[in-house]
Amino acid sequence: MGPLHGIRIIELAGIGPGPFCSMLLSDLGAEVIRVDRVGAQPNPASDVLLRGRRSLTIDMKSADGVGAILRLVEKADAMIEGFRPGVMERLGLGPDVCLKRNPRLVYGRMTGWGQEGPLAHAAGHDINYIALIGALGSVARQDEKPVPPLNLVGDFGGGALYLAVGILAALLEAKASGKGQVVDAAMVDGAASLMTMFYELRAAGFWTDEPGTNLLDTGAHFYDVYETSDGKHVAIGSIEPKFYAELLRLSGLEKEELPYQFDRSQWPIAKERLAKLFRTKTRDEWCRIMEGSDVCFAPVLAMSEVANHPHIKHRNTFVEANGVTQAAPSPRFSRTVPKLGRPPSHAGQHSQEVLESFGFGADEITKLRDAAAVV
Repeated sequence: MGPLHGIRIIELAGIGPGPFCSMLLSDLGAEVIRVDRVGAQPNPASDVLLRGRRSLTIDMKSADGVGAILRLVEKADAMIEGFRPGVMERLGLGPDVCLKRNPRLVYGRMTGWGQEGPLAHAAGHDINYIALIGALGSVARQDEKPVPPLNLVGDFGGGALYLAVGILAALLEAKASGKGQVVDAAMVDGAASLMTMFYELRAAGFWTDEPGTNLLDTGAHFYDVYETSDGKHVAIGSIEPKFYAELLRLSGLEKEELPYQFDRSQWPIAKERLAKLFRTKTRDEWCRIMEGSDVCFAPVLAMSEVANHPHIKHRNTFVEANGVTQAAPSPRFSRTVPKLGRPPSHAGQHSQEVLESFGFGADEITKLRDAAAVV
């Protein structure tokens, strides 16, 4: 009974940010129906991006299949699609058609480059979108090439999260106005929005284009990752002077003559001193000294270690469901508490069940099956 209980969303199957957005909305209680393509392979239980939804398989290239989807749209609050611009229009499922069927529909569109612009029809992936807006070029150490931050910034941060926010905002507006609308969520736009603070710092003269020389990009000695004696690493984020003072105290450096914390010209020297110091103890030894203090400290954990960390265990940040360890629904609510939904579905697993719940009669379902419009 999450906060989105009673909201019904149609998800046209895609990859990456679309399924993640749908997972988030499903985690929060929305009823999300995933429309898989004909020929889609069964999904393994470990494909947790698909959790919480029922699946039906429809041939979107057939007139009967398109008609079936439009019937679903009539009773939905929102729809999510992640095709290149123009594809949905060619299929007969564009926003004009769908909004004519259901004027209150929120039509969510997930693309990399957006619905219009010189690159709108070009192929791309997370790495390309974040490269174009300055994020990738900023994630690097000095004199080293940029390092893709997984596909967190473009696909999931700038894409899925912004689409989810856009859909929720449009649903609220539709409740007041009675009118739906199109949400154009482009990863390049969302990732640019995520970079707002850094463009602000650059405009104020506090950020340079040279990576690895700034406050938050490993330029500062008090905001970096250090290797320990056992070949592992710890993360230090002692930005504020009082936290930096705690770093010096617990590390044993408070009596040494060190340069002023914010003297950028001395950052490389101070970094060498800290690097030498952290190599004198193991990661676990540093945890015993600094973890839980105001140093702003954390061990750098491998994914295999995370679920067993005491803080993560206490908060049940990860849960095990259907034999798979996965992140629990987030954020948390005091009253309308979300619960982990059904396990990932095989493509088309709930075709008949879903159609029946949308008002399709037995004869209609048989006709769709005979025509191979629904599998």
